[in-house]
Amino acid sequence: MSKKIYPDAKAALDGLLFDGMTVMAGGFGLCGIPENLIAAIKAAGTTGLTAISNNAGVDGFGLGMLLGTRQIRKMISSYVGENKEFERQYLSGELELEFNPQGTLAERIRAGGAGIPAFFTATGYGTLIADGKETREFNGRHYVMETGLTADLAIVKAWKADHEGNLIYRKTARNFNPMMATAGKVTIAEVEELVEVGQLEPDEIHTPSVYVQRIVVGKAYEKPIEQRTVRKR
Repeated sequence: MSKKIYPDAKAALDGLLFDGMTVMAGGFGLCGIPENLIAAIKAAGTTGLTAISNNAGVDGFGLGMLLGTRQIRKMISSYVGENKEFERQYLSGELELEFNPQGTLAERIRAGGAGIPAFFTATGYGTLIADGKETREFNGRHYVMETGLTADLAIVKAWKADHEGNLIYRKTARNFNPMMATAGKVTIAEVEELVEVGQLEPDEIHTPSVYVQRIVVGKAYEKPIEQRTVRKR
């Protein structure tokens, strides 16, 4: 068995967690989030976290669990809805927020993973997003400089992995996971299915194994529905 494979989420996080660290967490809403790894971070009690994620899940699930236990000090995200505790902590000054347009957040993570320290984007120019940032004009259009993002730890959720850590994501659960897998000093992949090396079609692999240091097969997935709606007849 590969040395990358760990028996559970707690073991996969062993030796990696420390107070004040930065953690990237894949997912979009509750789709494609590493449920078991988030729960294990909660159980570990690590505090002062800077969490880089599109959003913070919902109250009591996903990263919302870590907000509920006050383990997150700062969020770097693009969406703050669906979570009343997020709103309460931010408005009361208990939670620091670095707000990003969604495409800018995605590119900051991708750039960090590619070793690109900064880039220019037109998004946000002339708004509060540009306050305090360098701006330049290219070909008659104004741009804002944004910095790349990296993290001490990236936790991602994949559908399938082989024993070396090549990953395939499933449909919309792909979201932020591939770019985050490249931007962590250490990346842990929580997967639903583990297969032997050679069983994944090379052209279907989204994240090559070189980016993945640890693998854990998740258990007892809840996958709750973020917003349940009923169409009127």
